[in-house]
Amino acid sequence: MAHTNKVVRSINQPGETICVDIFARPDGTYGFEEFRRDPEDNRGWFSIGAHGGGSYRTADAALAAARARIAWLDAALPRD
Repeated sequence: MAHTNKVVRSINQPGETICVDIFARPDGTYGFEEFRRDPEDNRGWFSIGAHGGGSYRTADAALAAARARIAWLDAALPRD
């Protein structure tokens, strides 16, 4: 089956080699995952966080969970 999640927000760490994607699933839930890429490697982004299985009711809830679990992300985003 094709990958059907849709990224609704992507936040890059300075240097753009690590990012967090907030995504929507077809069932209406949301999740997040942390990815890494190496500029010298053309294979692209790969998951490094193993967070993708979490399920949240809103994109904001997924982002809050990501901020709580990924230290650089909370430091990179302004406080609400």
